Order: sequence, then C-alpha cells, then structure tokens
Amino acid sequence: MKFAFLLILFFGSFLQAQVIVNKTDSNKLEKKLSDTLVIDSGTKDSLKIFKPTIQDYQYQTQFSEKKVFDTVMTFDKTYIFSQYNNRDNFGRVQFANIGAGFNPLSYEVNAEQNLSLLPSNKSYVIMGMNDIRYYDVKTPTASFIYHTAMRNGAALQSTYTQNIGKRFNFALEYMGLRSEGMYRNSLAANNSTLFSGHYTSKNRNYELFTHFLHQNVNNAENGGIVDDALFQSGNSESNKQNAQVNLSLSSSQFSYRRYYLSHQLTPFNSEKFPFRIRHTIFNQGNKYYYFQDGLENYWYTTASQIVTGFSPSTRKYSNNLSNTVSLVLDNEKFKLDAGVRYQMLKFGLNEINLSSINVPGELKENRLGAVGNLQVKLFDKFQLNSFLEFSNGNQFGNYLKTTNNVKFEPIKDYFVNAKVNFQSVYPSFNYLANSSVYRDFNYYLDDAKNQAITEVGGSINLKWFKTEVFANYFRIDNYTYFDAAALPRQSDNPLNISQIGGDATFSYRKFHLNTRVQFQSALTNKDLLPMPSFIGRANFFFQSKAFKNAAEIQAGLKVYYFSKFASREYFPILSEYILPSADSFSIGGQPIADLYINMKVKKMFFFIEGQQIGTLISYNKAYAFPHYPVYDFRLNIGIVWYLFN
Repeated sequence: MKFAFLLILFFGSFLQAQVIVNKTDSNKLEKKLSDTLVIDSGTKDSLKIFKPTIQDYQYQTQFSEKKVFDTVMTFDKTYIFSQYNNRDNFGRVQFANIGAGFNPLSYEVNAEQNLSLLPSNKSYVIMGMNDIRYYDVKTPTASFIYHTAMRNGAALQSTYTQNIGKRFNFALEYMGLRSEGMYRNSLAANNSTLFSGHYTSKNRNYELFTHFLHQNVNNAENGGIVDDALFQSGNSESNKQNAQVNLSLSSSQFSYRRYYLSHQLTPFNSEKFPFRIRHTIFNQGNKYYYFQDGLENYWYTTASQIVTGFSPSTRKYSNNLSNTVSLVLDNEKFKLDAGVRYQMLKFGLNEINLSSINVPGELKENRLGAVGNLQVKLFDKFQLNSFLEFSNGNQFGNYLKTTNNVKFEPIKDYFVNAKVNFQSVYPSFNYLANSSVYRDFNYYLDDAKNQAITEVGGSINLKWFKTEVFANYFRIDNYTYFDAAALPRQSDNPLNISQIGGDATFSYRKFHLNTRVQFQSALTNKDLLPMPSFIGRANFFFQSKAFKNAAEIQAGLKVYYFSKFASREYFPILSEYILPSADSFSIGGQPIADLYINMKVKKMFFFIEGQQIGTLISYNKAYAFPHYPVYDFRLNIGIVWYLFN
C-alpha cells in the first residue's frame, strides 16, 4: 500500500488538480465528431491549440476495437464499483472479508484454469491475457479506484498511462488490498503490478502489444467458526473478533506472473495483399503455497495421520512457455488467422514418500498444436466470432477448445446473441496431485480423463424495458470434483445443467427498478454440484441531476437473494470447494439488503453503501459457506476518479 500512495504522489505532480471542464461524456457526443477540437487554428501565430474531448481517451484489448473511457453514471456501476474486484459478482456470495473470494452459486467455465494451476477461490481477481487493457490517450491520464476494507485496511487500484508521440503508449497499474476481516485469522492481503505497452508504426504496417503482470492473492485461513449454534442464535453478536475459529496457524498464497509479447507485420501493400504475419510469445508461472506455523489439530486426530519428517508448509507450481506464429488475412468484413503453437508445460509440488501412494514431484511435456480465429461482419447487422485451438500431448492429454459467438439484429434495436462452446481438456492441475503433512490429503489422479464441457446458449435483448432474456445449457462429461474427503473424483455419467433468466429495467420519471433473476438446476448428478434453484436481485433507485446540474446522484435499495440449498464447503488446504460433509448444513434463504447513495461530480464517482442493513434490525444468520458467515453491517465506500490532464 505504501507503494500505491507513492505512485499517487509521483504521478500527481504531472497532473492538474482540475479536470478540463469542456470534456464531454461519450454518450453526449455526435458520432461524426472528430477526436480533438481545434479551438485556435493558429491565425494569430503558427501555434495550434487543441482541446481534447472524451473521444481522445481510449483503450482496447489486443487487436480489438478501441473503446472510449466510460465516465457516464449508469445503474450497473453500483454492482461493479461496490465490489473489491471491480466486477459484477451476480451468482456469487462473499466471505466476511473482502479479498477472501466467493462461493460460486452458479456454474461458470473459467478458461484460465485450463492446463494450469489455479485454485478456484484464488481466481476472482486474476487477469487473463484478454483482460489486459492497452491505452491511447492524448494527454497523461490517471485513474484511482478506492474501496474501504472490513475493520482495518483499504483497497486501492491506481493506473497511469501516457502516449509518447502518436504511436507508443505505456501504462502502469498497481493494486493493493489489505483487510483484517470480521473474524480472527481472516486477513486478506492482495496486490498486483501491471506494465503494458502498445506501439504502431507510422505506416501502420507493424503493431506490438506487450505486458508484464504479477499478482499475489494472500489469505489467512481460519477454517470457519467453531460454534455455529452460537452464531445462529445471535449470541456471538457482541464481538466477532473473539469468536473461536478452527485454524489459527494457517495461510494460503497464490502468485501469478506473466511476460507477454504479441506483434504483427504487414510485409506488403495491405490493399493488394491483405495479410499479416503475427508472432505471440509468453511465459506464465503460477505458484500456490499453503503455510502452517505448526500442525493444526483441526486436520487430524491421531499421530498416525501425520507424515513424519515432512514440512507442514507445501508448494505447488505450474509454468507455461508458449510460442505461436500465425498468418492473418484481414479486411473490413472478414478476418481469419491461423497458426502453429509450441508449448512447454510443467506442474510440480513438494516430493513426498508414501507407501500407499506415489505422488510425483514434477510432470512436464512439450506440446505442438494449432490455433485459429474467424471474424465476420456483414451489413452492421451480423457478427460472427469463432476460435479454435488444438494441441497434442502425452502427459496432459489432447486439448481441444472452440468458442463460437453470433450476434445479429433482425429488427432495429432488437439483438440476438447465440453461442456454442466446447472444450475437452485435462482437469485443472490442482486436481492432479497434492502432497501434505496430513496423510489423508495426499493424492495423485494418475488415470485422469479429459473433462469435456459443451455449452449452448444465448440471449435476446429487447427494446422494451431494456430487457434481456437468456438461457444456457451445459453438458459436462467426466466432471471433475472434490468429494467430502477432499479427494479428486471424476463422474462416470455426464452432469447436465440448465440456466434460464432475465434482466429488465422499469422506469417512471426519475425512479427506476432494475431486476435480474436466474433459475437453474442440475438435471442429472445433482449431488455432485449443489446449487440454489433461484438467484435474484432487485435495485430500486432514484436518479437525477443535482446542484444546478453540477452533480448527478443515485439513491436506492438493493436486495440480493438465493434460495436455500446444501452448499459445498470451502477447503482451505487446496483453496477449493468440496462436497458437504456429515456435519454440514444448508445455507441461503436470507436476503442481503444494501441501502446506498451514489454521486458523480465531473469525472469523480462516490459509491456509499450501508451493506447488510437487515443485521441492524435482527442478528446475522446468513452464510457464504457452511461454517463461514456472511459479513455483518458495514459502511462500504468506493471512489472512482479519472484524471485527464
């Protein structure tokens, strides 16, 4: 955090304290407006004076279309900038501390777990290659996103970006989070450092994207509260910090580091020969540690359950060195790239000698494969995006992934989105092996099969009430999960999941009601993935200009609810979710209500929430996981500030 505040002071010396008043929000600009306004053509002297507009401040992900900085106050931002990871976490419920992860109430596919080590509960702040933003700004630009923590601490994300000349941009981003939490031994300390650069040659025949990313997700692990009856009766309300917890000497840490470079060259005249040569290389290393200052009695009952002479603390790691060369055919309506990819994969962990099981110290292989992308745009009404990747391997099996998304507009202002996705991939490396001083938690899934996931779904966006109706269907063959003993298993029969729901906003003058609902069910093998049958939220709010149009305010009430169900449990040693044990119990059926007032002044947003206001009336009975309560009432403050110099 000290480094974050030094960044603020350093970059603040280059920035003016006031935002240029004449910059205009992107939704108020005419489409034909040029990117910069000339306010003095130089008739008095040879110097031209430019006044930037919001259109001069843009970002993109690699090789995608540029987008303008979003400085408009819309209702969806209250779902994003009130969360420590700055994402809409619908379909999740949070621990009693920010930075500690979530219980995923709804099934979702996380491609970052493919052929890598990424514990599920460490994945909620991880930035993949396609999440990195590259900027193009006319003047030095900074942004700050601040969140209050639970008890002591704070979370701050700061970004500074600047163009050097017209063709090169660099950006530096730092995020620091430290939050004590409401219960003992629940400290969260997350941080990330990101450097990115984007360069385009003068004739636009050469383009380069590069970044370096280092993220840490560190959490003290308390194993949940000891006396759930005391919590459910409300007798623990006086002092949460004195409530007994199951673990006092344990913590987990995940480290994620990536060096990335992707560049492309157009060797000939692009109008006559519209093709490019693209080269992408990256090295990504993941490390997961489970630290113990000593043995925890919670994990064993007899001395025979301990592996003598083995370290209480353990480490796992994975590494992926990938090199890809592609040929890109590109024109306005049709884009195709296809290439060859070579990978060097490693997965390793602490070696352990056991007579009952042989846990390998390291698994590695070299892989050769192919990748391809297809984009089609027709008449501004139809858009197709397809991706295909295949690679061959002996140690980690063959890999096949394809995503296909179609968007079209059959009637003006009515949009249809459809998707057909499939992947057949080895289980995430956290399922493959584990070594532990506790004998019961050593395993090696040596006969693992590819987990095949088929996803079919789509959505319809209607003009009426800004409505979206969506439906998804998943079929998972060889579904991989952790049983109640925290051992990996693969199902013999497929797991089928259906999801259907919708989102709508109803407005009357300055009053609005936004609702989102999702009904879901595991059609087969329900016991392998417990989930609530219903998830819903409602946001009733008032929005208006204020203070002679110098500010804009939102004020309202948000309610989040999921039905009661027999949830999976959180397992700290692996940072994964396991099937419920014999002493588990159902959670849910408890609404979580937040009262808030948000304000925008120029390019600064204030998000102020009283979260879990129901606990001011009655004691808290809500859980994120069995033995892990949801947070009590707290004042949550978020500040988002854009500085365009």
